Amino acid sequence: MLHLLTRKINRRNTLDQMAAVGPESLLIALLTAGFVGMVFTVQVAREFINLGAGNVVGGVLALSLTRELGPVLTAVIVTGRVGSAFAAEIGTMQVTEQIDALLMLRTDPIDYLVIPRVIACCLMLPILTILSLVTGIAGGLLIATTMYGVSQTVFLESVRSFLTLWDICSAIIKAFVFGGLIAVIGTSWGLTTTGGAKGVGQSTTTAVVTSLLAIFILNFVMTWMMFQGTGSSVLKGL
Repeated sequence: MLHLLTRKINRRNTLDQMAAVGPESLLIALLTAGFVGMVFTVQVAREFINLGAGNVVGGVLALSLTRELGPVLTAVIVTGRVGSAFAAEIGTMQVTEQIDALLMLRTDPIDYLVIPRVIACCLMLPILTILSLVTGIAGGLLIATTMYGVSQTVFLESVRSFLTLWDICSAIIKAFVFGGLIAVIGTSWGLTTTGGAKGVGQSTTTAVVTSLLAIFILNFVMTWMMFQGTGSSVLKGL
């Protein structure tokens, strides 16, 4: 945070990292969200229709994706694809003494390597999450209308009734925090790598595992803080 607030940002590095985190991760994030939305709808629609509550399938899917599945799954995908790359790339630079070369050139590795990655993850992960939410809902809509005969109008109206602005904001906040977490953990393990090629592999594995655990634990804490008390979205939608 101190470096981010007081030092000059390397724009070229930041743009390169934004391209790596965002557009290059988009396809896999959308595919994952689409199929998760389809699977969730299959499981929910068949039960809700038996209970005579087929009109709330869209809203329940939208709430689940927005509050939990969207931000967490997108963060998991970015961790596996980008967080591991951060640790491996910087770890290789560390064991081959490229970090020492930067220091000799009076270039702070935090400013040159870490800050651009943190900014890229914090900015691009919320965008990926929103696009994933839209794709997941679209996948659920496809299954609900083709397999279970739920009207498209009823599905979309249910989504509109259940979702609130705070649900969207909570997804963006979670994605922003998860993005910073992934970048900081990946780069920190990279910078502390020792032991040659074996050490790079160990740092990469540890960075991914640590990031996943941190995401799940922090997700619980943030969910508890954001959604305390009894919910009213379903009752409002009904």
